[in-house]
Amino acid sequence: MLQLKFSNTDLEAGTDEAGRGCLAGPVVAAAVILPKGFSNDLLNDSKKLTEARRKMLRPIIEKEALCYGVSFVDQYEIDQINILRASIQAMHRALDAMDRKPRFVIVDGNRFEPYKDVPHQTIVKGDGKYLSIAAASVLAKTYRDEYMERLHASFPMYGWKSNKGYPTIQHRQAIREHGSTEHHRQSFQLLPAQLKLDLPG
Repeated sequence: MLQLKFSNTDLEAGTDEAGRGCLAGPVVAAAVILPKGFSNDLLNDSKKLTEARRKMLRPIIEKEALCYGVSFVDQYEIDQINILRASIQAMHRALDAMDRKPRFVIVDGNRFEPYKDVPHQTIVKGDGKYLSIAAASVLAKTYRDEYMERLHASFPMYGWKSNKGYPTIQHRQAIREHGSTEHHRQSFQLLPAQLKLDLPG
């Protein structure tokens, strides 16, 4: 059973990101403040939910949350500042996008930079422990998946409708055959390094 709060404030925001390990597309973060007494037995870490269940939960979260924000940091910015900083930047912007300022922030994972003057706590596997982080994970994942599915129409050879930009065998084979696009993260190793054999002359 996921918990509603870590702190004792009603304005506690949970935040999480999606797409950190992808080869293409943005990293997307969401931040969510849930109301007092909120509960939902189906809500969990988005990675443990089916796509259909995530799509079902998204409008419920958007309707019942006190407020929420979603932010995209594109592949160009990821290449400029690195994926960790881009993920934290996305979470900060998602917090900025909410129409209420949180009094406490709980963050999935173990890395974060202070957001304004708001106290925070990082929580490893927090999306499987706290409802607001789970809600943020569902929003981040569904918004990002939708974006990658739209891109798929222009770049069907990469299979983004199914792999969402993650480094699957199919995705890497397409990069090998067709090269990269402007949506690929050029600072990432898009193809595995080839083994070089030193053969005796």
